[in-house]
Amino acid sequence: MFVACNTSCFSRKPLKAALRQIADLEFRKIDLAIVEPGDHLHPSEVADNLEGALGRLREGPNITPSAFGIDFGDAEAPEVRRRFEAICRMAKALTVAVLTIPAAPIGSDFDDEVKRLTGLVSHATRQGLVVALMTDSATLTSDPSAAAALCRAVPGLSLTLDPSHYIQGPLAGGNYDEVFPFVQNVLLRDTGKKPGEFQVRVGQGDIEYGRIVNLLERNGYNRGLTVSILDSLDSPFEVEIEVRKLKLLLESLI
Repeated sequence: MFVACNTSCFSRKPLKAALRQIADLEFRKIDLAIVEPGDHLHPSEVADNLEGALGRLREGPNITPSAFGIDFGDAEAPEVRRRFEAICRMAKALTVAVLTIPAAPIGSDFDDEVKRLTGLVSHATRQGLVVALMTDSATLTSDPSAAAALCRAVPGLSLTLDPSHYIQGPLAGGNYDEVFPFVQNVLLRDTGKKPGEFQVRVGQGDIEYGRIVNLLERNGYNRGLTVSILDSLDSPFEVEIEVRKLKLLLESLI
């Protein structure tokens, strides 16, 4: 395992400045957010000008993407497919293996979601890439059983574990161990159980980092533990300080 940094930790800075700050914190790998809309790279930008998007990354410090975190926005299915295929080409150019995408919202039809995901996963698999659904309290993966069921129903589909959504979401701190066999990426911040504590200072929440690492190891996980402290305007703490603290904590566990 290795420790990476999500570029969303510094999303209010231009991409080049964010990458420089991540490098200054001595990270060697990033989880690159490609979000529509967003302050860094957009899926539409990658689809419209792949070489330009690659050039923006190559302008920055020598830091390696380990995964992409993708949000296609409100695009219709054909446009999503166009953007997804372009991002797959970008991933191959940068030797990135894992592409994280959101699942359908809560209440969506399970079979329809299987059909949608099967097409995306089939294309990515042919390129040697892994598609992972984010565990998100606003989507079908808010239920660990449904998240695992989707992975069993779509050959090659994996999960990106964000345990904060299982502390604060509908699961409300319940057990989510059944997702671990399907995890191919992990995003971490500290989270409390009280309302409004989705993101708290490191050490003040209820994320059991040691237990998570142990369960990942038991399931043969050998990818990133990504610091993913969101750079929000209303954050009650200095994000860079918390990023550094969580980096050191995670490095002590691997």
